[in-house]
Amino acid sequence: MKKLQYEININAPANKIYDLMLGITNKSTYEKWTAEFNPTSTYEGSWNKGDKMYFIGTDENGKRGGMIAEIAENKPSQFVSIRHYGILDGEKEITSGEQVEKWAGGHENYTFNENNGVTIVKVEVDTMEEYMDYFNNTWPNALNKLKEIAEN
Repeated sequence: MKKLQYEININAPANKIYDLMLGITNKSTYEKWTAEFNPTSTYEGSWNKGDKMYFIGTDENGKRGGMIAEIAENKPSQFVSIRHYGILDGEKEITSGEQVEKWAGGHENYTFNENNGVTIVKVEVDTMEEYMDYFNNTWPNALNKLKEIAEN
């Protein structure tokens, strides 16, 4: 797996960005910035350390799918680590086999560093080579959308 990193400066306090990014107060803020990945992006679960989380959306046929993950760490307004370990195919959870083995155990980490009202949001993503171009195009757009939400 390859580790990709993305960073953006946002003119807002870390606690506000953390809340908006994870959709803590209002899930729609999470859905707005993750719409860059899939217009129907949402999550089911909670952000507490150790909790199971579904990151889901629907495809062009309306079929539900996505990632199954565990919240490996959550230090509010500082650091969040998500460990992906399976995929959701409709209502079926797939946590082993060829579809999952290539990337299972990969992490997605968010770090928030605030200085004088400006927060640097750093995202680190483990991915397979075949998704690098997609992420390199989509993550910057998603972070720009988060910035737009946080600064308005």
